[in-house]
Amino acid sequence: MAHDHSHVSDGQPGDHRKQLWIALSVSLTIAIAQAIGAITTGSLALLTDTGHAIVDASGLVMALIAATLMLKPANAKRTWGFRRIEVIAALAQALVLLAVGTYAAVEGIQRLFSPPEIPSGQMLLFGIIGLTANVIGILVLAGTRGANLNMRAAFLEVLNDALGSLGVIVAAVVIRTTGFQRADAIAALLIAALIIPRAIKLIRESFAILMDFTPRGLDLDDVKQHILRLNHVEDVHDLHASTIATGLPTLTAHVVISQECFTDGHAQEVIANVKNCVAHHFDVPIQHSTIQIETAQTASEEPEGSKH
Repeated sequence: MAHDHSHVSDGQPGDHRKQLWIALSVSLTIAIAQAIGAITTGSLALLTDTGHAIVDASGLVMALIAATLMLKPANAKRTWGFRRIEVIAALAQALVLLAVGTYAAVEGIQRLFSPPEIPSGQMLLFGIIGLTANVIGILVLAGTRGANLNMRAAFLEVLNDALGSLGVIVAAVVIRTTGFQRADAIAALLIAALIIPRAIKLIRESFAILMDFTPRGLDLDDVKQHILRLNHVEDVHDLHASTIATGLPTLTAHVVISQECFTDGHAQEVIANVKNCVAHHFDVPIQHSTIQIETAQTASEEPEGSKH
């Protein structure tokens, strides 16, 4: 049987630790300032945003650890290195964000019925401090947010926290000008509405990668049909595709050809054609593929249930 492993690009991660260090420093500043503000004012919106800032800081710590581990080279024990740590970090951040958003939603609903008195002036001050710091964090991370799930999660946390700070400011202005104390609870609910959907989406994407689901946007039935149309290909089975980390989709397949193809030199031609097909014909280009070439007899000798 012939094998080939295409290693055109392993999608090596970039080093984004400098941006993460800056964003972490900003986030810690926000968390401390808003914690003081939440204690002194009793504002739920500010408390929720403080919780978000704390989660943001802890998430950035995880993102920084992940970004460091991702740069460690692969070896015989860890053939992909620590590439998937970015997905685990993103999942952890998303789960904590979901917890914060859920708490804000429950507490916000309760406060709609019995709103406490909130000192709007202090609330406004701490909201402005939080928004200013978050804008700095957004500018630092904006250029790297598309690098991988880890950086995307970090950017989303800072962005959502900035929107939360904006909600605090708006609520403070409403309370100061109209005396409508429920504005604080409404702002907290709006912050929760921003956090929860994004957290759920990130959880789903991370979970799909950890479960080795087919990369989003890639139809394996379509891939199989493309391969079957190649010259000398009689059958395709054990076709799998998954994502190791951001920018690193992989594919494996058993391709059946006739016995004659092994003697007339067509086997290597089939491998090259399959590799070219999966690398260039689909919306998700797969540069890292492992193709096993075999005969119908070899395929028939495989254990029942292994072919699909």
